[in-house]
Amino acid sequence: MDQLEQPECPVCLQPYAADSVVPLVLPCGHSTCEACLKQLPNPFPHTLRCPVCTLLSKYSNSPISFPKNIDLLRLSSTLQDLPLKPKNVIPRSPPPYDNLPLPCQFIRNSWSYEFYSTWKKWIIPKDIILVEKSSSGSYGEIFDGKVLGSFESISGMGRVLKEEEKVGLLAIGIFKDGSEKSRFLRYSYESRIMSVLYGMGEKERNEMTSILNLSLRLCRAGNIYGFWYNDNDSCVYMVCENFNSTGLLKFFDNEEEGRLSSDKISGFGIVSTEMCEIFSSLISEGLVIGCLDVNCFVFNDFGRVYVDLGKVLSMGRRVNKAMRRGHKDSEVSMKTEVLENLVFISPEMLLKLFGEELFELDCGKSIYEVGPGSDVWSLACLLVSLIIGSSFIEEMAIYVDSIVNAGNDGKVYSYVSLCEDWMENVETSLGHRLGLEYVSQKDLLCRCLEFDISNRPPVSELWKCLRELVIKPRFDFWVSLKHEVKKEKTGHCIVLGELCQIAEETNKEEIDGLQQKYEIGRANVSRDVVEGLSGGHIKCIDMKGHLDCITGLAIGGGFLFSSSFDKRVHVWSLQDFTHVHTFKGHEHKVMALVFMDGGQPLCISGDNEGVICIWDASFPFNEEPIKKLHEQKDWRYSGIHALAVSRTEYLYTGSGDKLIKAWSLQDHTLSCAMSGHKSVVSSLIVCNGILYSGSWDGTVRLWSLSDHSSLAVLGEDTQKNVTSVLALAADNNLLLVAHDDGCIKMWHDDLLVKSLQTHNGAVFAVSKKGRWLFTGGWDRTINVQEISDVRDQIDTVPVGSIACDSVITGVIYWQEKLFVGQSDRVIKVINFRFFLVQRIVSIINNHLCY
Repeated sequence: MDQLEQPECPVCLQPYAADSVVPLVLPCGHSTCEACLKQLPNPFPHTLRCPVCTLLSKYSNSPISFPKNIDLLRLSSTLQDLPLKPKNVIPRSPPPYDNLPLPCQFIRNSWSYEFYSTWKKWIIPKDIILVEKSSSGSYGEIFDGKVLGSFESISGMGRVLKEEEKVGLLAIGIFKDGSEKSRFLRYSYESRIMSVLYGMGEKERNEMTSILNLSLRLCRAGNIYGFWYNDNDSCVYMVCENFNSTGLLKFFDNEEEGRLSSDKISGFGIVSTEMCEIFSSLISEGLVIGCLDVNCFVFNDFGRVYVDLGKVLSMGRRVNKAMRRGHKDSEVSMKTEVLENLVFISPEMLLKLFGEELFELDCGKSIYEVGPGSDVWSLACLLVSLIIGSSFIEEMAIYVDSIVNAGNDGKVYSYVSLCEDWMENVETSLGHRLGLEYVSQKDLLCRCLEFDISNRPPVSELWKCLRELVIKPRFDFWVSLKHEVKKEKTGHCIVLGELCQIAEETNKEEIDGLQQKYEIGRANVSRDVVEGLSGGHIKCIDMKGHLDCITGLAIGGGFLFSSSFDKRVHVWSLQDFTHVHTFKGHEHKVMALVFMDGGQPLCISGDNEGVICIWDASFPFNEEPIKKLHEQKDWRYSGIHALAVSRTEYLYTGSGDKLIKAWSLQDHTLSCAMSGHKSVVSSLIVCNGILYSGSWDGTVRLWSLSDHSSLAVLGEDTQKNVTSVLALAADNNLLLVAHDDGCIKMWHDDLLVKSLQTHNGAVFAVSKKGRWLFTGGWDRTINVQEISDVRDQIDTVPVGSIACDSVITGVIYWQEKLFVGQSDRVIKVINFRFFLVQRIVSIINNHLCY
């Protein structure tokens, strides 16, 4: 025979003992030790919740005044000398998403809440940005946008988008959800952005994170405010600061020959040293651009040089696009980039893009690795172009022409030899423009143009030399300080990274095949519904039968019950969604409906004249109700507005006389009336031993089920702006309250933890299933959100919305299906299996877009 275990406290798991761990009996019959009882949370005054059955109990004096459990003490003393069996304690952890039953993952986001919480701070609201025009209309170019309203990003450390401010918009991905194929689920604005970000490769997101962090840390970089989705083209854009500056182009207006004037030399020294400082910061962050566009540098309002990260990415995309068109087209494309867009590409970058097999490498491949030295070369080219002018651009075009044409005749060329002639011409022109006075600067710039990357000086040395053009060494006290030059390591190249790469042409036949494979068509109304379900073709069904607005929905016993203003209660089969029976007993509009699953399943309905009908909800159905109850009326009375049941004990009614009445389900008599609300009681719900009542007075009151006394009032402190409560949903200690201004408030115990503006107009229906929250109302839209509880912080993730044909008056979820009652007399059944498959197609499309 197995050894008996000593009785123990369900909280601390310590065996009961008369001297230390004394068991006290709670009103529900369970026992807890005295020490744990003192530490149990008290959600409301003079109440505590049983840790075993979660029933809320009240006490008058002190929780430790409950009686001792003498039987447990006697049993414990008998077994205390016996050896205890070792117990295998299995740690409890929340199940992973993939192991959840299907009803909990029917429209599961492909991205986790942790992913959402990481990136949501970069989301810019939908109505903040207006697209004005694009610069050229080609891929990779930055669109011009305008800010319509002020917005302060929580990720930007005080960086604010000001109204009427100009911004740049760079596309980073396209969201495709097959909306042209589906007329139901429309993914939310946040979900579309998240899907594109999640659809990126890990390397792309890491690059994005590096660039965003660089924008925050580098004071000389243009701001990146976040991500914005455009409904017109289904693109997600990176929103960047727009300086509205001509950049460095004004330096190319100088066409005079001979030496530069001292004023221009000084101006060149100021600009060049600031550019060196920017590159030094980039290198310290482990980032390499790889090539330079003259438009990458801009001036702010105070004449300081900034790097525009958005234009850096745009330039990188153009360069990659030009390189990937084949050598015949690349000749024209690269000449255009050099002559028109003034892009300077280092030799190792050209070699990386065109391929090493076309050239004979005189030295080891290590000297051609893209790294910080590549930016030194590109920066030197940009500085030399500022000194020499347009003639240098022509020389650069000849140099690029010799590179892109190499290998067209089948020969292998020496890579260094192709560049030496260009180098000699540049050195000659540079010496002519600077003269003998600036020989050291000329020599250092020429060293920067060396083809062996190891021979190029670090950017710090270039900065020190160019600074002498502005401040003479004997007056520059800062340079006399010890300057530590760190060993440069190969950093991440932005232009060669995933964000700048152009994806190959997507195989349209492959996408069409995937969509055809997973496409689920809408069933014809005239077809047999059972045939449609068995074939997996149904995604939405319209159940018609009522003659007026739907007012309530309830599920139980394998049936769906619906009430309406047409004075009837319909019964529908949950197997084939056909009409089964009609309860006819009301003479006025049926306002509320509830199902009770006890020894005898019951359907209970109430109308606007105070009549309550109790129906037998077992098949076959009876024509007449089991019992009719009548509420007492007066001249102010406006009928029953809400119903709720507590197990098989009480039926609760919320009425227009501001009262909540408790009816005994045993003898059908009125037990008591609870007062406190100042207007119509519009909604009732029972959860965890508490009755919640919502009213048009804007408050929610909590009542004890044991003695029907008041426990707390929620929302009483916000009575200056009263918004009527229209619907309630509860799960454990989380209460969801729907208001007539489109707001959903979330209460945890008696604390308001979150307020969501989810609808444009009154919210008449709210339903929670697991993590999923469904709300619907006046705007004819069902919003779907995921509730996440991470690190004791309750948050919601917008998933999408479902457009309906009429005002939504009821929502209830059951086994992967959402039942929606509407004011146009129709009940919609939406099958979420369809959305799970459609989500797969969406993820595939997002991966193939870019």
